[in-house]
Amino acid sequence: MQRIFLIGYMGAGKTTVGKALSKALGLTFYDLDWYIEGRRHRTIAQLFEQEGEEGFRKIEQNMLHEAAEFEDILLSCGGGTPCFFDNIDYMNRQGNVVYLKASPEVLCKHLRMGRTERPLLKGKNDEELRQFIEEQLRLREPYYNKARFTIDVSLMDTYEKINITVEKIKAILSKPPQPI
Repeated sequence: MQRIFLIGYMGAGKTTVGKALSKALGLTFYDLDWYIEGRRHRTIAQLFEQEGEEGFRKIEQNMLHEAAEFEDILLSCGGGTPCFFDNIDYMNRQGNVVYLKASPEVLCKHLRMGRTERPLLKGKNDEELRQFIEEQLRLREPYYNKARFTIDVSLMDTYEKINITVEKIKAILSKPPQPI
């Protein structure tokens, strides 16, 4: 039985890497945001609007606990998921957590296209977006850094590089755990 959790800031490639890695490992892929939307019959943006961030984070925690009980899964988590409640510690107890780390510049580039689809980014110009990402990373990295494994995904701009990232993750996951 295997559980892998991918964490990192929005735009880091969690869904892209997650789909490829789950296929390579024979695991069922779940995107936590899609799972929440399916279970709640509302989009993440609607949940944010109707419940506020605090209400959304409680829903997210409940859905994380539900999905993390599944066996042989790879769960791609929302960018904020590890940063609330005891979520990161819970994920570490349930399986292997991999932090997909990217620079603010790379994240800006990835997010510029889908800015209107992300509730936290709506209405921000390029400079505001970069500043927002830098500030969010400063707040979130202490949680992200609790992941058992970290992979730099700053240069993941082709299918070949995505496959290299998948191979790197497979390699680190196959090593026996080191005593702390």
